[in-house]
Amino acid sequence: MQITRITALRRNRSRTAVAWTSAAVLLGGALLSGCASDDPGPAGGTGSSAAGQKGKTVLKVGVFGAFGLKEAGLYDQYMKENPDVVIEQNSIERNENYYPQLLNHLTSGSGLSDIQAVEINNIAEITATQSAKLMDLGKVAGVRKDAFLPWKWAQGTSKDGKTVGLGTDVGPMGLCYRKDLFEKAGLPTDREAVGKLWAGDWKKYLEVGKRYQAKAPDGTKFLDSAAGLMAAVTGGSEQRYYDADGKVVYKTNPVVKEAWDIAAEAAGAGLTAKHQQFQKGWDQGFANGQFATVSCPPWMLGYIQDKAGDAGKGKWDVAAAPKPSNWGGAFLTVPEAGKNKAAAAKLAAWLTAPEQQAKFFAERGSFPSAQAAYTMPEVSGAKHAYFNDAPIGTIFSAAAKGVPVQILGPKDLVIAQNLADIGMLQVDQKGRSSEDGWNAAVKAIDNALDQ
Repeated sequence: MQITRITALRRNRSRTAVAWTSAAVLLGGALLSGCASDDPGPAGGTGSSAAGQKGKTVLKVGVFGAFGLKEAGLYDQYMKENPDVVIEQNSIERNENYYPQLLNHLTSGSGLSDIQAVEINNIAEITATQSAKLMDLGKVAGVRKDAFLPWKWAQGTSKDGKTVGLGTDVGPMGLCYRKDLFEKAGLPTDREAVGKLWAGDWKKYLEVGKRYQAKAPDGTKFLDSAAGLMAAVTGGSEQRYYDADGKVVYKTNPVVKEAWDIAAEAAGAGLTAKHQQFQKGWDQGFANGQFATVSCPPWMLGYIQDKAGDAGKGKWDVAAAPKPSNWGGAFLTVPEAGKNKAAAAKLAAWLTAPEQQAKFFAERGSFPSAQAAYTMPEVSGAKHAYFNDAPIGTIFSAAAKGVPVQILGPKDLVIAQNLADIGMLQVDQKGRSSEDGWNAAVKAIDNALDQ
């Protein structure tokens, strides 16, 4: 089965922390687009009036960016099946504007939508500090813990066992690569053979990079950025920046050090195109074929297609990453202060059910956090025409199942951003030593965390 449309939704997932939305067509048709105002309308965001809906239950859903649930037709489907319900979406374009407002509304107990979305980088703080103000969705009729990926369920669950967030999607990692550049460098081009080159070890990925660079086509590098590689490596570890007790441990965590060293080695060996992801130069790198590989979750496929354009069609493919890793994802929560809690919880359960997640993926490219959706034809048979009909449903399902239950901390994003943009970017772009880059990042993080 072919997916008809995919949208890459970068919900504050990159280190630029700016929402980006691009719809990419796989099998033809018009480009879709989505954008929302930062000006909060009713209930903290933009939304349509409920005038004329007398006698019906109006449910407001607060989201950030072009979240995709509305665009995928899920609201319309639910209202058709439940004619006594009207759904209004309130969207604020940027998560860095949306999330502080959400915290303020939770604190005051007013101004909340009936359902509030939460980005993965914020879910740890929500479960740790706001669980008392949110419903336990794990007890809602129809919600099954075993339908979700274990690690995704754990992310939305507080230490006392209260599941306040139901996962909408995840970002299991693959590796997108240019078949034409691999062939010119004397490397295999078949996706199975490519995956075997680095299977099980990111250090093998570096070795492949050195082989590539030895015969690289003029003006090309093996990968896009050292910081992107570092994020991919850390994204597959159970413990990254915090330990299970909530202590900041990135300075002494060997996993973080390994990720840093691998990325720094890639920079020092001249394997990177020295880009900062989601900046204009990176976009131009896709268009000009400047690099042969990039770590890519499902939502990035549409981004690559958009930036590489028609000239890149058939040149890109997708292989399994060395180790399972995750980048991205979101949750739905239901505030206790809502006027329609029972109806909102029912809607949240329906929106995150496997059947709806499969449709969400088929329409918008958001990969299901419900593992029960992986056997459904919308997922299991999904292929991406732009990427040589890569069986993305199979590739990303396998990656998602291999991601460990990860410890998330309230300031994960702050730590990751500074490691990337203050530390590794200087190593990659300015040629600073690995030690100097690390020290600069640590100093910036200490200041940000008041340590």
